[in-house]
Amino acid sequence: MYKCYVCKKQFLGGNRINIAELWIEYSKGKQTYKQLAKKYNCSKRTIQRKLDLHLVSTPKKQPRKVVILMDTTYLGRGFGVMLFKDAYTKENLLKYYVKSETNSLYLKGINELKRKGFEVLAIVCDGRRGLFQLFSNIPIQICQFHQVAIIRRYITKNPKLPASIELKELVSILKMTDKESFKGGLELWYIKWKPFLNERSISLKTGKSYYTHKRLRSAYRSLKTNLKWLFTWYDYMELNIPNTTNAIDGHFSDLKNKLRNHNGLLKARKIKFIDEFFKA
Repeated sequence: MYKCYVCKKQFLGGNRINIAELWIEYSKGKQTYKQLAKKYNCSKRTIQRKLDLHLVSTPKKQPRKVVILMDTTYLGRGFGVMLFKDAYTKENLLKYYVKSETNSLYLKGINELKRKGFEVLAIVCDGRRGLFQLFSNIPIQICQFHQVAIIRRYITKNPKLPASIELKELVSILKMTDKESFKGGLELWYIKWKPFLNERSISLKTGKSYYTHKRLRSAYRSLKTNLKWLFTWYDYMELNIPNTTNAIDGHFSDLKNKLRNHNGLLKARKIKFIDEFFKA
């Protein structure tokens, strides 16, 4: 603040910082507090104070028919974001800040969208246990990418057993084949390797028997159980349902990359940053 002793007028000196432009540089231009402070020749605290003044507006969502992509990502211990995205327009329709991912919150989100006038034609998700029973009247597609990841966890990325190698090769074409072909291939694999899957070993400690290839059996059981929901896109082709949640997973990856430029944010500032990111 300056004062002219001739005319007695007070005024602010230096460059005035445009808060809207500053926010764009911060959130989209990946500029840190330190870099912005150097650019505007002010303190880091001044930059923080200016950015805190920015208000994130929430655009109104137009009710319509939608196919919902839904998933959750974590941005810290006990701090995650549950997102509901329109597969057709790629618009983010709803989000919750959560401590943990639960089926009840997914149900709450779908019901909230319905109350707002959206007609949910189908849901694409990662296949959480118990989720399908909550939406028995809505077609559900399990993300095929997540299913491949589940099988990889069971039989590893580089399996050694011939049965596991063949199962890995079958699963690798999951995203490129139709329902009948994959189902037939899985049945043929099971017929071929059924005796192998049923092999049992004896525990030296307890004397009880157990399945020798438990993880391979679990991989097969996962595919067999989820097969009903792995090709919902095929059964309802007229709805143009994506077979993966890649659109939402890529969005999460982009958010995390941007947040890495601003490590150490207070939770309130991190939420504000996320609000602006998902608004776009």
